[in-house]
Amino acid sequence: QLQAFGGGLVQAGGSLRLSCAASGPTFSSYPMGWFRQAPGKDREFVAAISWSGRRTDYADSVKGRFTISRDNAKNTVYLQMNSLKPEDTAVYYCARDEQRYGSTHWVSDEYDTWGQGTQVTVSS
Repeated sequence: QLQAFGGGLVQAGGSLRLSCAASGPTFSSYPMGWFRQAPGKDREFVAAISWSGRRTDYADSVKGRFTISRDNAKNTVYLQMNSLKPEDTAVYYCARDEQRYGSTHWVSDEYDTWGQGTQVTVSS
């Protein structure tokens, strides 16, 4: 199971850090990802991190502003979001890749376990 939290209301230019806590002993062996879905839009990739944490990938829209990281000792993955823009407003979901020790993926079909989502609202 995955539980995402840390969302909220923030002004443009502000920061938030999302956390995603995972249960189970195998968290450290799976790549993890963050996706988001804005009202009326499809779910889109935001960032992914390899099981070791050595590789990270970002959507162009958040590159340089967001940072994904993980603490395998705490079974938690984070998304640090800086310089937030109104267009970052969405429900943010964390997800576990379906392949143990696999590569990072941008496509939601490659993930088989999803958290419940946390709302991020950025006001202008």
